[in-house]
Amino acid sequence: MAVQAVPTKGNLMNSKKSLALAKNGYELLDRKRNILIREMMTLIDHANKLQSEIDGAYEEAYIALQTANITNGFCEDISNAVPVEDGLHLDSRSVMGVEIPILTMDENEVHNFLHYGARSTNSAVDKAFILFNKVKTLTVELAEIENSVYRLAVSIKKTQKRANALKNIMIPRFEETVKFITDALDEKDREEFSRLKVIKRKKLRDSAESAE
Repeated sequence: MAVQAVPTKGNLMNSKKSLALAKNGYELLDRKRNILIREMMTLIDHANKLQSEIDGAYEEAYIALQTANITNGFCEDISNAVPVEDGLHLDSRSVMGVEIPILTMDENEVHNFLHYGARSTNSAVDKAFILFNKVKTLTVELAEIENSVYRLAVSIKKTQKRANALKNIMIPRFEETVKFITDALDEKDREEFSRLKVIKRKKLRDSAESAE
């Protein structure tokens, strides 16, 4: 339903300006939505590939741990010698105003050598240690991607909602308002034109009567 604005040229100019801004806003939001969707789909493809890799890595790591437990005895005490990972860092990058997380880990000594005694362990323990380090790295990468996809999905939903509001509500409303004011002003011009014609005919008639 059109806003019944007072049909003046000033209101017509303001309504046309608002309509142009609404259309421009919709185009920008639609472009933003498409860019975010492309970014999200790229991450989803990466996540799917990574998920298959991480599933295999977890399976391999737990098999190695079972082997280590069997051949070397339960490895709980050995695992306590490995320092807790505290080198995880969170940064971010912006994609069309959406903050996307970037997770990184320090390449510290935990990755460079073993922290338990080699004399009391065997190669099965070493293999389990190496594989679980790989699992940790893949898990960090997957967490980054999944969080990024979630944030992009939320932003896409908000952007779509705003774009729909402009397309289905605001733009039609401004278009109807512009049409209402334009039609009213055209009708007013026609009435003024008709009035002037009547006045002109009357003046011509009066002039003719005076001449007689």
